[in-house]
Amino acid sequence: MSLIQRHDATAPAPSDITPRALWEGRRRFLAQAAAGAAGLGLGRDAAAQAPAGTVVPPGKHARLAAARSSAAGAIVLEKPTRYEDIASYNNFYEFSTDKLEPARLAGSLKPRPWTVAVEGEVKKARSFDLDELLKLAPQEERIYRHRCVEGWSMVIPWVGWPLAELLKKVEPTGNAKYVQFITLADKTQMPGLRSGVLDWPYQEGLRIDEAMNPLTLIAFGLYGELLPPQNGAPLRLVVPWKYGFKGAKSLVKIRLVEKQPVSSWQQANAGEYGFYSNVNPTVDHPRWSQATERRIGEEGGLFARRRPTLMFNGYEPQVGQLYAGMDLKKNY
Repeated sequence: MSLIQRHDATAPAPSDITPRALWEGRRRFLAQAAAGAAGLGLGRDAAAQAPAGTVVPPGKHARLAAARSSAAGAIVLEKPTRYEDIASYNNFYEFSTDKLEPARLAGSLKPRPWTVAVEGEVKKARSFDLDELLKLAPQEERIYRHRCVEGWSMVIPWVGWPLAELLKKVEPTGNAKYVQFITLADKTQMPGLRSGVLDWPYQEGLRIDEAMNPLTLIAFGLYGELLPPQNGAPLRLVVPWKYGFKGAKSLVKIRLVEKQPVSSWQQANAGEYGFYSNVNPTVDHPRWSQATERRIGEEGGLFARRRPTLMFNGYEPQVGQLYAGMDLKKNY
C-alpha cells in the first residue's frame, strides 16, 4: 500500500507523542479544578458558562436523565475509569497534540448554538439543532471499553443514543454505502488547527452496516453529565470496537455517500492508519505491537501492568459477523 505524504512532514503522528506519567495529569487536573472552584455558582451547567481555560470538575455539568441500556454488549462489567482521568487525558488535536493540554485549552469551544447537517444519499436531508438532537431518542447510559491506537485504554460510561436512530430520520437511499463524519474546524475556538498535523477539518467514515450497528453511538454525555469540551462536546461518534481516533469529535456534518470516504489519518499516512481500524491484537501497528494495552488510572501509571487486548476490543460477538470472510490484515 502506498504511503500518502502528510500535510506537514514535520508534524508528529499520534505515536510520536510520548505520553507523560498519569500522575502529572492528575496533579494538573486537581490544580485546574481548584482554580475553577470559585465559579461553582455559575448555574445548572457551569461548563457552558465557565471562562476559557477552566476545567469544570464533575458534578457541575448539566445532568442527563439516562437509563442504562439493555442492548447486547452495551454494558461492560468492568470498573469505569475515574472521571478525572477521562476528562484530563485526551486525544483532541484541534486543541493540542499533548494529551494533557485539551483539558486546559478546550474551554474556548462554544457548544451552543450548534447544528448538525445530515445529507447526501438520503431522502430527507436536514439540519438538526442540538436541543432537538438531545430529545431524539431516550437517553441511554452505555459503559464501553475505549482502546487508543497508542496502546492505552479506558472504560467510559457514555450517555447517548444509537447513530441508527438519527440515520433513520433522514431515510438513507439504496446508494448509501458509507457514512462520512465531518467535525468543527474553527481557528477562533481551536488553537491546534494552526498546526500542520492534519488537513482540517477532521474527517472519519464507516460502512453503512457499521454505522447502523446497535453499538455505534452518538454520545453527548459521560458519567451522567453533558460532555466536557475536551471529550468532544457537544456531540461525538463512539464506535467501541475500533481504535479511538475513529471517534470523530464535535460533529457538524454527517454525509451518506456511495464511495468509501478517506479518513483524516488515512489521508495523512495510509501505511499506518487504515479505513477500518478495528481493534485487533493480531495486526500490529508498523512500529509497535497491539497485543497488549495499559489501562489509564491503574496503579503504576506508565509502569502499570499491561493486559491482553481483546479482538474487536471484546465486542466480537456483536460485530464479528460484519467482517466475515475479510482479510483483516489487508483491511486493517
